[in-house]
Amino acid sequence: MQKVNNTADPLIQPRLSPSRLRNYWELFGKDVRRDKHLYVLLAPYMVLFMLFTVLPVIISIFFSFTHFNMLEMPRWIGWENYSKLLWNDDVFLIGVKNTLIFSVVTGPVSYIACFLFAWLINELNPKLRAFMTLIFFAPSISGNVFFIWQIIFSSDSYGIINGLLMQLGVIYEPVQWLQDPKYMLGIIMLVQLWLSLGTSFLAFIAGLQTVDKTLYEAGAVDGVKNRWQELWYITLPSMRPQLMFGAVIQITASLAVADVAMALAGFPSVQYGAHTIVTHLVDYGTIRFEMGYASAIATVLFVLMLGSNLIVQKLLKRVGE
Repeated sequence: MQKVNNTADPLIQPRLSPSRLRNYWELFGKDVRRDKHLYVLLAPYMVLFMLFTVLPVIISIFFSFTHFNMLEMPRWIGWENYSKLLWNDDVFLIGVKNTLIFSVVTGPVSYIACFLFAWLINELNPKLRAFMTLIFFAPSISGNVFFIWQIIFSSDSYGIINGLLMQLGVIYEPVQWLQDPKYMLGIIMLVQLWLSLGTSFLAFIAGLQTVDKTLYEAGAVDGVKNRWQELWYITLPSMRPQLMFGAVIQITASLAVADVAMALAGFPSVQYGAHTIVTHLVDYGTIRFEMGYASAIATVLFVLMLGSNLIVQKLLKRVGE
């Protein structure tokens, strides 16, 4: 095997000498001067991104090492918030357990459902495809439409599920669906799945529309024999950017669930049966105003999301192999 010489590329060197570092910055300066109009166009977005995304994350991580109650100046306490969070806060651990169960179930299921529905709808004619896209996408843009599930799972005999089961003789008294910890997390998962055909679904439809049709003809010549092989060897590799975007959206949605849980199961829920990391963050951040402790919760959630995204990114690189 021929040995590749990497000494000419300063980016690959583990340690840069002063002369190489100077050459690197000279090359970077030439690139900036050559493409200055591109940097000018990118500047507004980068400024807003730094101000409203990167800077708040850095400030939150800093506050997570302090005691800060919005009334006094932050006081540095080191790892005390994290120690309390991981070893002394049983409610947080319940929230972590519920969040992980929720994300492991709803994340992959909603991701696969988004792609499968997009794949099936993509085969329809344009007018029918547009209509079906609207039908599947509508729940995710309809605001608080998920409150209809409160009527379906109402705890009295007028609830649709209770009324139906009592009429069939399956139960003889109403079930407290949204007050019983045995049922509430499963119901919230069901509602979240119903709402999950959102941005990822549209991204997958857009990605399917951009796949080069000539690749299927080339694949047939190379031995691709059925639709599943087309999907694995041609379609999925051709839309990796959309797959990664959809994965980020679904991971974020599954790990950051809060609104549906609080609306359906109450806040706090009975025996913390529907408690999640984000509802714990809401508790300490917007009710108790313990911003240092809330920042520690947010940092843990950030690390969870970042780790999940890195794992999914590595898995998506294997698509088509």
